[in-house]
Amino acid sequence: MRSFGVEEELLLIEASSLQPMPIGEYLADHSRGPIPTGHRLSVEFQQEQLEVINPPCTTLGEQLATIRAGRALADAAAREVGGRVVALATAPAPATTHLVPDHRFEQIAAWGGITARQQLTGGFHVHVQIDSRAEGVAILDRARIWLPSLLALSSNSPFWDGTDTGFHSYRYQLLNRWPASGPTDVFGSATAYDRHCEHLLASRATLDAGMFYFDARLSEHHPTVEIRVADVCWDPEHAAVLATLVRALAETSARRWQAGHPPAPVPTSVLRAWMWQASRCGVESYLINPHTGTPAPAGDVVTHLLELLHPVLTEYDELDAVEPVLATILREGTGAHHQREAHGVEKDLTGVIRAALPAIA
Repeated sequence: MRSFGVEEELLLIEASSLQPMPIGEYLADHSRGPIPTGHRLSVEFQQEQLEVINPPCTTLGEQLATIRAGRALADAAAREVGGRVVALATAPAPATTHLVPDHRFEQIAAWGGITARQQLTGGFHVHVQIDSRAEGVAILDRARIWLPSLLALSSNSPFWDGTDTGFHSYRYQLLNRWPASGPTDVFGSATAYDRHCEHLLASRATLDAGMFYFDARLSEHHPTVEIRVADVCWDPEHAAVLATLVRALAETSARRWQAGHPPAPVPTSVLRAWMWQASRCGVESYLINPHTGTPAPAGDVVTHLLELLHPVLTEYDELDAVEPVLATILREGTGAHHQREAHGVEKDLTGVIRAALPAIA
């Protein structure tokens, strides 16, 4: 079984006012040193964010326990200085951001202009172990058509800058304003992947390889593929199941490569439209069926994904745990639905943040 680990980018808020709180660097600095659970707290781009880097796992049960422990660790650290953390992929109300004082971040901020200033977003990144870079690219090539479904299942950012954006994942729209972001081509080989990255660096539109904000990429520092498409999830159980789907998709894609099955030749421009659809509608309307390239009810598309992953999920003894959680998401909605529901009750964006607090526990 391939090991898999997750990174969660959480929003830091002041406990009493529920406004974004710029304490990310302080919390990361004061958590340095070994943590018995293997978690790490790290800065992100803005001071109002905290990244929780979770240790690798091999089962869904371990992953759920690890995600809960990581969120609790981050929340406990924030509470010590009057803060809290929430799993929201955008700040619902208008927020003044404060850049982490780091030379590279300062370069990115100067280059990115308003795109950088408005980049207070929380992603959910899943790393899956690979045996080689060739296998990693083969996984990227075959998994890409299913990434819209994963984005839709995670969608948790309907509000931004004080307004309902109309999107289920507005974080995805904000992130894709960077030059090297979104879907990628079918590469066919690690050499072609490297050549693509070299061309981007040569353009100088991206300052370094760390600015390859693709939906999925090869990790620069670990022998993993990194699926970066998802919003940080409202519910830790949703997050654990999403990570499990990513691991199963990676394993399934690797097996299809080994069996000689070519990737679907969906043009990147078309896939970008599929991603936009998933960002806009989440699971409450239509997704694009990768088999036909046409809209279908979200539940049907998720069913097709489960059919593809069924052999691996069964082999890993995870299907019975995954299916009811996916059914709940399709029936009760993702974080985007829960945020809008909370806003409808309280008519106040602070109510959205207040409603998100129990999900950290």
